[in-house]
Amino acid sequence: MSFGARSGPPASAKQLAYLESLVEQAGFASFREARHPLGLTQRQAGGKFSKQEASALIDQLLNADAPTDDTDAGPPDLAHPTLSPAAERRAQAAAERLDAERALTLRGMPAELLAAELERRGWEATAPPG
Repeated sequence: MSFGARSGPPASAKQLAYLESLVEQAGFASFREARHPLGLTQRQAGGKFSKQEASALIDQLLNADAPTDDTDAGPPDLAHPTLSPAAERRAQAAAERLDAERALTLRGMPAELLAAELERRGWEATAPPG
């Protein structure tokens, strides 16, 4: 892989929109502003992510822990963001679009593959009667 190249297919526009809303929700105006605090590469700071990179950053932002005692240290508290109503609507719309895209993708997956993934995650999956 060449220097600065993506490690897979590019992230979808919907995934990037959702990621952008989460970065905004975290208190950053852009990917460039969030580069060092979130550990983004120069390419990522320019808004270029692979699907896998975008997914990992979305997970990171959604699962960010709130600061403990010192509120000035660490990442912003994502559990209780202070968003403008317009930003909140955009974030909600992006989340809904991403959920719909995921649901559509899952509908096309073979049941055996879905069951195997659930079992890998510790769930029990049984075939329906019939």
